[in-house]
Amino acid sequence: MRLSFVSDRAIANDCARLGFLPGSPAMTTTVELPLWALLLILAFAAVAALNNVLVPSVRWYLRRRLERAVGRLNERLARPIQPFKLARRNDTVLRLVYDPEVAQAIVDHARSTGIREDVAAQTAERYAREIVPGFSALTYFGFAIRAAKFLSKSLYRVRLAQANDAALEAIDPDATVIFVMNHRSNMDYVLVTWLAAERSALAYAVGEWARVWPLRQLVRAMGGYFIRRRHNNPLYRKVLARYVQMATEAGVTQAVFPEGG
Repeated sequence: MRLSFVSDRAIANDCARLGFLPGSPAMTTTVELPLWALLLILAFAAVAALNNVLVPSVRWYLRRRLERAVGRLNERLARPIQPFKLARRNDTVLRLVYDPEVAQAIVDHARSTGIREDVAAQTAERYAREIVPGFSALTYFGFAIRAAKFLSKSLYRVRLAQANDAALEAIDPDATVIFVMNHRSNMDYVLVTWLAAERSALAYAVGEWARVWPLRQLVRAMGGYFIRRRHNNPLYRKVLARYVQMATEAGVTQAVFPEGG
């Protein structure tokens, strides 16, 4: 290895040859910018500061407040909201896509269709993002329950003929509760959501009718997961099955309408 040293005199000579002597006008020339360029630079700096400093801090603050609110809510619910239900949607999607059974289904799908595995993986991720909800406790208990109660009592005279509190209280706290009920119309979702609000937050499988704006965002915020009832693709079926199995293993309270298909 060779090291080269340049003396201060050599540097001074090079600067003098180029006309850049210390204190010379060439080294102290003022750089002028138009006003719009200065404003643009300041705007980019403000956005960078907001994105790297303020947004994470505000997000952390709101997350902490939400966790405390959910903690207080769980104290009055017979079946507390499970951490799986409160996980960030993107984290659940990635966990589902990288599940070993889904990974094997991706390989099988690629072989059977003759496409590359990365393309099949992208298809599986698209299915997962369509299925996985983004539950919001604030939306569910702050808006949906009140709206469901108002709508139910406005349209019907609701009566609870026979409560079965003893059987519900006897259920193992670590067990997963699945409500199975008859299905007559889409009003069933509204009515059951309100009636079960004192015990838990229900998760439904929702069909094609709710995959339109703005119902899609509302249904996801309420914990509903979308299904394609006529989609017989084995890869799609595996992604859907694994999500339902993960949610059930994690203790997420669910509601099933057999007549819904």
